[in-house]
Amino acid sequence: MRQRLFLLTATSTLLLAACSSGPATKAEPPPPPVATVSTAKLAEANLAPASASLVSGRLALVPEAGGVHITGVIGGLPRGQQAAFHVHEKGDCSAMDASSAGGHFNPAMQQHGRAGAGVHHAGDMDNLQANAEGVVHVDVHLRGVTLGGGAANDVAGRALVVHAAADDYRSQPAGNAGARVACAVIRVVR
Repeated sequence: MRQRLFLLTATSTLLLAACSSGPATKAEPPPPPVATVSTAKLAEANLAPASASLVSGRLALVPEAGGVHITGVIGGLPRGQQAAFHVHEKGDCSAMDASSAGGHFNPAMQQHGRAGAGVHHAGDMDNLQANAEGVVHVDVHLRGVTLGGGAANDVAGRALVVHAAADDYRSQPAGNAGARVACAVIRVVR
């Protein structure tokens, strides 16, 4: 009886070991390193019209605890309407439709969404709300990014883009926000 129990235990152990020794699955690579400290003290972004719009503006970016604070004024938007506002991956606004700025800034390879409400791109921000004159006084806290230093989450040298429509925060990859109506490269001043 003891021999049978020993053989049964040994056989079960070998079978379990054989089942678990199949081909190893490749683990997903870890996300890129994320810096938490900005090296720049101030950057600016001068929005120029794109896609034959009249939208323009001037923005200042300063580091703050946990991210970057963006302030300034944007004009030329449809009166009383919302417009999507994102950081895009490339600091290139040379195309007439600002397509040269690439997609949303997304170093962690996340799905598009609403900042502060679950998974989202690092460049996702809330919609801008134009007043009755088509002007927006921007006061945005962009979390999880840095300004300067070259880390994976650094927004310096990337583009800020204003879109023609509001971001729905659901549609992939860009929130169904429509044409790019203004674009600016984020340039470190000091």
